[in-house]
Amino acid sequence: MNPPKHIVSAAAIVINDQNQILLIKGPRRGWEMPGGQVEVGESLQSAAIRETKEESGIDIEIIRFCGIFQNVESSIVNTLFLAKPIGGQLTITNESLETRYFSIEEGLSKVTWKNFRQRIEYCLRSDSQPFYLEF
Repeated sequence: MNPPKHIVSAAAIVINDQNQILLIKGPRRGWEMPGGQVEVGESLQSAAIRETKEESGIDIEIIRFCGIFQNVESSIVNTLFLAKPIGGQLTITNESLETRYFSIEEGLSKVTWKNFRQRIEYCLRSDSQPFYLEF
């Protein structure tokens, strides 16, 4: 019997002092929050911090754990954190063709990939946290 194989990711919903959201424009999925796979031996928080820096150039501080979206069929667990920027410079990479802050309303309108907008909306609603959603 083979052990189960799961993918675990960590993403950050980064809100600055002007109440703007940080988004990256990926080559495949368009505008989204920074995040990616958790590496072996890495904590969820550390992965969200690392992925945000790698994809956007922004250093962040985690404010709180928001919740989990689980794709049961694909064995993918997406963890989400609310964060604030604490340094760095906006940059572009092979993972982010553009990196920008948007008003929350404008940012949400730009996020069109699958349920990524819903993930952000859940993270912005502290009254429903922590959440756990299966799809």
